[in-house]
Amino acid sequence: MAQHKILIVGVGSIGERHTRCFQSTNRAQIRICEPNDTLRKTVAERYHLQHAYASLDDALVDPPTAAIVATPAQMHIAMSQRLAEKGIHLLIEKPLSTSLDGTETLVQTVRKKKLTAAVAYVHRANPTLTAMRQLIQSGRYGKPIQATIVTGQHFPTYRPAYREIYYTRHETGGGAIQDALTHMLNAGEWLLGPMDRVMADAQHLALPGVTVEDSVNVVARHGPIMAIYSLNQHQALNELIVTVLCEGGTIRFEYPDKLRWMTSPTTQQWQHQEFPPLERDTLFTNQASAFLDAVEGKSPPLCSLEEGLHTLKLNLALLQGVQSPPWIVI
Repeated sequence: MAQHKILIVGVGSIGERHTRCFQSTNRAQIRICEPNDTLRKTVAERYHLQHAYASLDDALVDPPTAAIVATPAQMHIAMSQRLAEKGIHLLIEKPLSTSLDGTETLVQTVRKKKLTAAVAYVHRANPTLTAMRQLIQSGRYGKPIQATIVTGQHFPTYRPAYREIYYTRHETGGGAIQDALTHMLNAGEWLLGPMDRVMADAQHLALPGVTVEDSVNVVARHGPIMAIYSLNQHQALNELIVTVLCEGGTIRFEYPDKLRWMTSPTTQQWQHQEFPPLERDTLFTNQASAFLDAVEGKSPPLCSLEEGLHTLKLNLALLQGVQSPPWIVI
């Protein structure tokens, strides 16, 4: 199989995971770029890497085939632009950025250079959610007309250092909208098509030590399809439930691997399809393989740069909208 030279730019939590998962495909020679000396040496030793650079200048002396940009979100565009100008394919961590600055220039450069560019919205690599999308698109139950996406988890359990990282400020990609809800918005558009109208309410309710929002409710329209998104980062139960009502039935995804559907209002019984349980890194390894397939021209990216840009515009619209939600006072 083709051995791509893959550069992981930034090897914090998510960058290390990309290092591990791209390495596990056995299709890539991994190299890393990380200015923090201790972190760079630790990750290089852990994964037996021969190439570990302290700067992007050093990393580009021997240019890679592709780069995974896993730096803080506010650095994504400038870093990606520099890599794209060198003709390097891109997988950019979500969110694409924290502003629209430079995004159109990046899109133009990627097109001019005929590069593969993707944004790492990893739910698109879930085989069960993929099966749900295929079921919706098959038209088996008619057109979708309404959807509800409900999700929550106890964020301190999964990211105990949240008070010390990017999460504390919107400018660095923090808060529930940019950190977590953005995944749901992107997955919803993948299932139902682009959103063209949104309104939201968001608040900091429970997470200690931060002031950014940890709870969000969104009302959206995917064209004619009505949708509701509800997310929090403080409940005990780790859950994600996506319910899509179609003209002739209901389809439901329950994270990580349950797909159900129901067509009879009298029997009230779900039919279901079994999927293998997911291991810790399965989605990210699937995403890595899909990106390499896209680089090789075998398939389109799971989430294109343009799709990731639309999700960024949703993020920014919601952050602006929650400042003055359209309440009707009774």
